[in-house]
Amino acid sequence: MAFSKLKVINHYFLTLSLALGLLFPYPVNAEQKQILGSWDVHYIALNTTFLTPQVAKQNGIVRSKFNGLINISVLDRKDKAAQSVVLTGEAKNLLGVVKKLAFKQVTEGKAIYYLAVLPFSDREQYRISININDGLKQKTLKFQHKFYAD
Repeated sequence: MAFSKLKVINHYFLTLSLALGLLFPYPVNAEQKQILGSWDVHYIALNTTFLTPQVAKQNGIVRSKFNGLINISVLDRKDKAAQSVVLTGEAKNLLGVVKKLAFKQVTEGKAIYYLAVLPFSDREQYRISININDGLKQKTLKFQHKFYAD
């Protein structure tokens, strides 16, 4: 039941992101994926205002037009099983200011994902680097995202 609820929430975020991308003149990124070794790493960065108050409260997230949320899930490439890993990372803006990312693991049924809140200023762009470690191997996820206060 919880796993299907997660699928519905992820589908909701993807649909919302795509719809907003058509409605607004600034970009809203849908979920993205990178292949890192034997993992499929799915990630999305969005404003916390896209979360419902219930989902935010359930996950201890403060909704604010100046808070971004980074959501990461790591799946085995062969069987698509969610992986329990340790994530550490940082976000660096274009001025070189570095903010450490503190990830919280969320488990719902067979689904495992990791959430980190990132405070930002309007139109602030970040280079995000996240180390993923399962105790046997380590890979680094890198991407950029520009946040807009809505």
